[in-house]
Amino acid sequence: MKKLILLLLIVPVLSISQITNYNYEYTFKKGDINGIGKWYMGREIANVMGFQGIGWLERSNREKEENVSNLIQNMKIESNDKIADIGAGSGYHVFRMAPLAKNGMVYAVDIQSEMLEAINIKIELNNLNNIKTILGNEKSIQLPKNSVDKILMVDVYHEFNFPKEMIRSIKNALKPNGELFLIEYRGEDTRVPIKKIHKMSEKQAQKEIEAAGFTLRENISNLPWQHCMIFIKKNKSSMISSIR
Repeated sequence: MKKLILLLLIVPVLSISQITNYNYEYTFKKGDINGIGKWYMGREIANVMGFQGIGWLERSNREKEENVSNLIQNMKIESNDKIADIGAGSGYHVFRMAPLAKNGMVYAVDIQSEMLEAINIKIELNNLNNIKTILGNEKSIQLPKNSVDKILMVDVYHEFNFPKEMIRSIKNALKPNGELFLIEYRGEDTRVPIKKIHKMSEKQAQKEIEAAGFTLRENISNLPWQHCMIFIKKNKSSMISSIR
């Protein structure tokens, strides 16, 4: 009986501070010249790269610099998987995932219609039927609840103007056993030739994503410049069992 009472007292505290990030607010102050002056959990949000940078996304040496082939292998894509690429840009990763999810669907989500138009042109040219473009917004990825098995975000999370709201939307769209693949340039590594504000440390990423109700399962270290962090959704039952 005493154990049950103690459990009831502890669980509400966990559900607020560890399962959701509703208590964290945005702050505003001057910072990096490449930032927007808006901060979340001690990190300044970076400026979004516009569609004018599409050439950089499709650069010929990207595979050598980032080893995208390893990233795709890390995802262990199955033929029936439904996958969402958030901040899909030109579709660089989308068109590498689609052949593996041949009986599933790849959702290319972006807030810039120009990026999605570029993807749609490639879809038509190649007569593909398992890629669908989705116009998201700054607070939502515009996908239904429990609709995808895997979500991929490559070098985009640090640019979200509303990371709290976006992660909430992402969590909503993931199936109960779904996986979130967060790919960010390593903030701990000064050798990575990317501006500091466009990099993230594992510690900071874990802090922000876990505050939204995820658990870091693994950070695969086989990419030259980037973290490959795999997060899974927490649920209330697992939180309760972990304290028993």
